[in-house]
Order: sequence, then structure tokens, then C-alpha cells
Amino acid sequence: MQKHRLFALVVVLALVISAFGTLHVKAQDEAVELHIMWYNDGTEGDVLRDLLDRFEAENPNIKTVIDVVAYKDLDTVLQAQLEGGTPPDMVRLTNVGRFKDYYLDMTPNLPDVDYWLENFPEPVLNSLRKDADDTGIYGYPTQFTITGPFINRSLFEEAGVAVPIDEKEDVSWEEWLAAAEEVAQKTGTPYAVAIDRSGHRFWGPSLSMCATYVNEDGTFTVDSQGFRDTANMILDWHTREITPVAVWAGSGDTYAAANEYFINGELVFYMSGSWQIGGFAEKIGDSFKWEAVPNPSGPCGSTGIPGGAVMVALNTTQHPAEVAMVMDYLASYDVLGEFSARTLFIPGHTGLAADGVAYEQNKEALDVFLAEIPKLMPEAYALQYHPYTFVLNTSIRDRLTQAIVGELTLDEAILKIQEDVDAAMAE
Repeated sequence: MQKHRLFALVVVLALVISAFGTLHVKAQDEAVELHIMWYNDGTEGDVLRDLLDRFEAENPNIKTVIDVVAYKDLDTVLQAQLEGGTPPDMVRLTNVGRFKDYYLDMTPNLPDVDYWLENFPEPVLNSLRKDADDTGIYGYPTQFTITGPFINRSLFEEAGVAVPIDEKEDVSWEEWLAAAEEVAQKTGTPYAVAIDRSGHRFWGPSLSMCATYVNEDGTFTVDSQGFRDTANMILDWHTREITPVAVWAGSGDTYAAANEYFINGELVFYMSGSWQIGGFAEKIGDSFKWEAVPNPSGPCGSTGIPGGAVMVALNTTQHPAEVAMVMDYLASYDVLGEFSARTLFIPGHTGLAADGVAYEQNKEALDVFLAEIPKLMPEAYALQYHPYTFVLNTSIRDRLTQAIVGELTLDEAILKIQEDVDAAMAE
């Protein structure tokens, strides 16, 4: 009898253990798996993985998988997955206008909608919406880039020329150019000034000189006195050979930067943007003192142009509530602040921009660009997030180059830019 009871007890225990194991496996199987399509500029994917590991520890019912693709392939891969029925649940992208039909409105699943409305710039949120009546929340900027200039301070010191920003807060383009030319002449530096070959780089200076582009109906008007003044300024740099001609006139039909001239100490004042900071810190090292400075002022003020990427939720997901949980976590003040500090990114979060970010390195230069966010003009956002922004950017770049090399007059170049964007929008 004792043996029978013992045997029965063993059987019961075995069944219990088996059932527990089955329940445990089932619980694991029921964990929601979410996919994030991601590209890397540097090591930010590793930081994201670390932050998501913490999220998963607190939310074991949600697992996240980061699917990394090359930036150049991002739009193509995403389009193919959407058409093939295998899209991710979330994606980090830059071409926000292309995929608007697929964005998920997270509003019903967000615990604090006001947090999103108060801390992320309205133009960014609007750029993800389908029309003026749409009030949905579809994503957030993972980071901003901001256009702006750098100077070689060592050259100013060698020349004995005062750095204008040391003496006043708002420095005009004329004042910076006069100082940079004086420094170049006194030190034998080949070039006083340069700007990247990019319509995006052109926009900030042109807005400060009172250019306007975007009409109320969403179309573009290119010709303005501010556009002409900025174009003539850059044409004059080339005529007087105070800028490296090869950047605009020797780069074919592609974007070109003047960063190597700056890194090599051949350039006094360089108009580019915040994304150069890491490369400058690494490549310049202790060769000379460099720093970021605020955008120059014109008759209509001072502004950079935002750029960067956004993380969006996709409406093809089978798990909208869980997606909203992940997005709300990544966009939270503390988590986004840590992400920004560790990646050396400028957050597109007004609260963090106002409070500052505890950057682990290059803090002084990053803080300069961080301070540019409140100065961004509304049209700077409108240009960046317009669905035809890439057409305008490319056309300004290429048509202005044609004016620089003498293939077109400035009048002809402006007409061609207008024709390019009108034709693209008509299609």
C-alpha cells in the first residue's frame, strides 16, 4: 500500500511539473515580439539595445528585435516589406513623407498624450500627419541635426584677430566674413569661408536674409530677394577665390562637404552642421583649437535647419498597444536624455533642449547646437519636413553650381529651380 501511495505521489508530482513546464513555455510563447527597422550612423544601435534590454526586464511579455539595414537601402527595404506583407512594427527613417499612409496613430494607447504634444516640436509631429485635420501622434524624433558653422580658433589667435562671438551675441554674416578674411590673409590660410554643397545648407543663411519658400497651399516660390542675396554671396566667394572651388564646382552631381579643408587647417570659417562634431574631435585631435559657433544673423534673424531621423510606429502591426508602450518608453524624458548623452545626438525634445544634456564628450560644441533649437524659424521646419524637400534641396545644389561655373546666369538658375520643383509636384 505504501509503495502504491508513493508511486501515485510521484505520478502527481510529475504531472504538476510537466504542467508547470508547459505553462511556462506557453507564457514564453505568448510574449509579443516586436521588430524595429533601424540604421546606424555610429554606435547608437548598441545604446538602443541596452535601453530596450532594460525595458524587457520590466516588461517580460514584450520582446524587441532590432533589424539593422544600411541607410542607403532603408527606403527600398521598407517599401518591399510593406508590399510583401512582412513589415516591421516600428522604423527609424528620414524620408517621412514617403510612408505616411502606413503610420500608426498611438494616441489611444499613450498614457500621457500631453507629454508628447508639449515636448516634441509641432512641425515634427505635423510632418507625420496626413493632413491639416489630423491630430494623431505617430512617432518622435530620435535626434536632431542642426546646421551651423565652425571656426578654427587657433587661426584667430595666430592672426591676433578677435573672435566676433566673444564680443557680442549676434554676429552678422558680414562681420564673420570680414573677420575670417582678415585671419586668412594674416596667417596665409588658403580659404576664409566654405559651405557644404547642399541646398539644405543654403536654406539657413537664406532664411536669415529674408528668403521665403513655402506657400500656404504647399507649393514653392523660389525667387526672393533673400534667395538672391544669399546666392550672390556664395557666388562672390567663388569669384574672389576665398572658398575652395572644388567643393561646389568639382563634385559632379552629388552632395559634397568641405570638412577635409577644415580638418587640415586650410579653412577659417566652415558652414556645415552638428553631425561633423564627432569626426572633428577624432581627426583634428590636438592639432588646433576648433569650436562650434551660433548661426550668423541677417536682416530677418538667425536660424539653422533641423535634420535627423524619426522613429515611427506602423499601422500594419498586430500589437498596437505594445508598440505604443515601447515608443512611450523610448521617448520618455530620462530614456531619451540618456540615449542623447551616450550617442552624442541632439534631442528633438524641447524639454531636454531647455534643460541641457549630460554629454559624455564634446559637450561644449554640442551645447552650442542645442542652443540653436529654440531659434529655429517655422519655415526651417517647413522646409525640412515638406514632402518635396529633396527636390528643392537637389535643384538648388545643382542649379547654383551651374551659376558658379558660368553655365547659367543667376536669373536662369532661379527659373530652372522653380521649374524643377513645379514639375516634380505636378507629377
